[in-house]
Amino acid sequence: MSLPNTLSIFAAVFALAIGTAHAQATPAAFGKLPAPQPTEGGGKIEVIEFFWYANPSEGWGEMARVYYTLDAMGLLDKYHQRVFDAMHKENVNLGNKRLREAWLAKNGIDVAKYNDVEKSFSVATKLSRARQLTQAYQVDSVPRLVVNGKYYTAADLTGDKVFPTVDQMIAQVRKEKS
Repeated sequence: MSLPNTLSIFAAVFALAIGTAHAQATPAAFGKLPAPQPTEGGGKIEVIEFFWYANPSEGWGEMARVYYTLDAMGLLDKYHQRVFDAMHKENVNLGNKRLREAWLAKNGIDVAKYNDVEKSFSVATKLSRARQLTQAYQVDSVPRLVVNGKYYTAADLTGDKVFPTVDQMIAQVRKEKS
């Protein structure tokens, strides 16, 4: 999925070879960011997942607002998969306010409360942070996983071996720390 033109696309991708006896991913299954980013892990290894509900032709910002609003309402765990299914299985364009409000009501979510929370400082702050991270990590497709602000992978690099590749990236970070 592409982002607005204001975001740049990765200029360089460096393949890293990991010498493990049980390697389940190819050496080019993850790359190193040209400019490592600060982490918020507090000494722990941080793993960030970037994803979008929307299709490539739809703006990600509106659906990110849905995600953060449901999160702020304490409803994300219950409705996360339902939102995805509505978009991709039922072809409901939740980016359209009228259709979204009808879907919310149909699913038992108080539309007035949702609209209030959607305009909150908390949701606006999380959206702003998501935009900053998306630009800093130069995300040009999803899903994308980033480990410790330094290494990234995606399904288009690993196929069905995303999580074994994340394990390899974590092992690489641990090796570098020791």
